[in-house]
Amino acid sequence: MKSINFKKQQQIIRRKHRSRAKISQTSRVRLSVFRSLKHLSAQIIDDQKRTTLVAVHDREITDAKVKGLERARQLGLLLATKAKAKKIEQVVFDKGSYRYHGQIKSLAEGAREGGLQF
Repeated sequence: MKSINFKKQQQIIRRKHRSRAKISQTSRVRLSVFRSLKHLSAQIIDDQKRTTLVAVHDREITDAKVKGLERARQLGLLLATKAKAKKIEQVVFDKGSYRYHGQIKSLAEGAREGGLQF
């Protein structure tokens, strides 16, 4: 009998593959998000060249008082400014296995405010 954790991991992998299958049909670069219990990071990846073009982590935000949704929004703005410096305008948002709410949604809105289009 399979353990509950194994089933949960399989569900996460299925969700990730399902969202990536839709993204892989486009030829644009993708904005991939990773969320752990304490931190949030994002990177812009070119799958055709298999390289990371831009990467940000919430440790780059120096204001210690900023937490939660505001931290995620500032991370999105930081990502957008770094992407603009490398002349990246359009991306495809890859939320992975995470639901589009909370910090993930706030990061996406911050990136849109910064000028990224997706």
